[in-house]
Amino acid sequence: MVIQAGTARKVMDVEPEQSKQALLAIESGGRAAMAELRHVMGLLAGPGGERLDGSSDGLEPQPGLDQLDALVERVRAVGVLVSVAVSAPGPLPPGADLAAYRVVQEALTNTIKHAPGAAASVTIGHDGDWLEIEVTDTGGGRSGGPRTGDGRGLIGLRERLAVYGGTLDAGRTAGGGFRITARVPWRRT
Repeated sequence: MVIQAGTARKVMDVEPEQSKQALLAIESGGRAAMAELRHVMGLLAGPGGERLDGSSDGLEPQPGLDQLDALVERVRAVGVLVSVAVSAPGPLPPGADLAAYRVVQEALTNTIKHAPGAAASVTIGHDGDWLEIEVTDTGGGRSGGPRTGDGRGLIGLRERLAVYGGTLDAGRTAGGGFRITARVPWRRT
């Protein structure tokens, strides 16, 4: 959201429509983050120990791959070219669905933040019981230079995927871009 706010500030006078789109993306991302936080806090601290994830508690459903198109459109609205190929195996368990969405969200956020001018590619498929996710970027304006940041986003993704028995790998591509690959079991056992 900070990156999108900075983009909006920079183009506010020159490209007001692009600034408006960035602000809408910030609003949407903030609402989604607050909904997830309310959900997690409700699960941890419901009165009497019961789960607060029913329809009467006002919480919106967690995002999943069904909301991938909206995520991609928000990223495109801030100027990133994104191609998407999805061949998901069908309905996913909620945890795997949310984890897959978060992998793509974090990877595209990193592209915006660390590779201005880069194009990105999202591929989601499956191999047997495994959902496979790959997000790459072309490296943009800082191609070849170090990506700055504390890496907490990728650490959080690894931890999220590990809960479901999944894995995450991330690193530079030979062409100077960046690739994130994730695998998560999608069948309920």
